[in-house]
Amino acid sequence: MTSTKATELAEKFSKAWTSGDFEAARALLADDCHFKGPLDEFHLADDYIAALRRLQGMLKGVQGEGLIAEGDQVADFHILDTPVGKAPVAEWFRVSGDKIVEIRAYFDARPFANLPRPN
Repeated sequence: MTSTKATELAEKFSKAWTSGDFEAARALLADDCHFKGPLDEFHLADDYIAALRRLQGMLKGVQGEGLIAEGDQVADFHILDTPVGKAPVAEWFRVSGDKIVEIRAYFDARPFANLPRPN
């Protein structure tokens, strides 16, 4: 896996879900993609995509800040503009073959902790 290929997949994934193209975003994830963040953890890509649908519905915008890649890993830094404020986010992606197999999100979850959460 080259850093270029991993970077391309991470960029395509981020652009797809933030623009509302969840079919394209889902196609880039392995079925058993593991996501872990400060508020949620998912072991299936479809569950993660469902959560992104809810998040995307409240996005006002996304400002990219930079990408760092090494081999099959990519770190993506951006700011999500939401109704509760602008949230700096760092996401770590691990790619295998042509799929994203693992994502970790790092951000200050305090502003989001009191938002209603689906059951």
